[in-house]
Amino acid sequence: MRGKHGADKPDLQQLPRIGNRVSFIYVEHSRINRKDSAITAADSRGIVQIPAAMIGVLLLGPGTDISHRAVQLLGETGTSICWVGEQGIRQYAHGRALTHSSRLLEAQARLFSNQRSRLDIARKMYAMRFPGEDFSGLTMQQLRGREGARVRRVYSSLAKQYDVSWSGREYRVDDFESGTPVNQALSVGNVALYGLVYSVIAALGLSPGLGFIHTGHDLSLVYDIADLYKAEVSIPIAFEVASRADEVPDIESVTRKKIRNYIYQNKLMVRIVRDIQELLGVTEDEQFDADQIYLWDDKEELVRHGVSYTEAD
Repeated sequence: MRGKHGADKPDLQQLPRIGNRVSFIYVEHSRINRKDSAITAADSRGIVQIPAAMIGVLLLGPGTDISHRAVQLLGETGTSICWVGEQGIRQYAHGRALTHSSRLLEAQARLFSNQRSRLDIARKMYAMRFPGEDFSGLTMQQLRGREGARVRRVYSSLAKQYDVSWSGREYRVDDFESGTPVNQALSVGNVALYGLVYSVIAALGLSPGLGFIHTGHDLSLVYDIADLYKAEVSIPIAFEVASRADEVPDIESVTRKKIRNYIYQNKLMVRIVRDIQELLGVTEDEQFDADQIYLWDDKEELVRHGVSYTEAD
């Protein structure tokens, strides 16, 4: 719906509908501006208009300039913006959260700060990746060992299926072209998946740095959540693209498009939102009052904000 200055900002209850959007669009060497409720991308070949509310995340590559009006529109429509490096390999910055509510963030911090609950969340994450297996009594070391064996089997199986030479995951961040076709496709596919997960995490108002399995990095939670889907999304697509490397003119572009199509066709963004809510124990039915702010109290937990209190209060 159009508001006074363009598209209205959706509330958090609309967020699961983000699955109906185009998952992400990558733009480089272009000027991004705004026209009504659309953003425009202009380069030497002309101008393309893109309805802002149809984009989940806009990936801005090298040589991209974006206007203040375009950023304002993307913020109003809940579209995340990520500034990335060449071929989308590195992520440098992102836009603000869609919601003002801290409900999910508080749940994340509470579960992260307790060793027992953090281990419980890690087990739940592994259970999502290994359906039907019991992880209730496993330590983190045992979980990592089982995950490592599974990933090696996935790589080996796909290499055989697509007849792709595979000697391991090898890549250099500062030299993309030195990688084998399958490693190039894996890098591009994984970063595309990270960008998507980051946009959902940011939209939900979570801290990307508080991971349950990964730790010590400002994107720890992004890596945690993305790992839930790699064996389903980025790894198979990378091997399929690599199997046709001789006939594919641009591995990066083809991989990104296949990832984007898979995400849209399989409504992966909806799944990510629901999986995160399930992991943190916050359901869609719970109300998020995005415009309410309270003061913390050690006895009553929450008290009204904007009141001039006395010592008696």
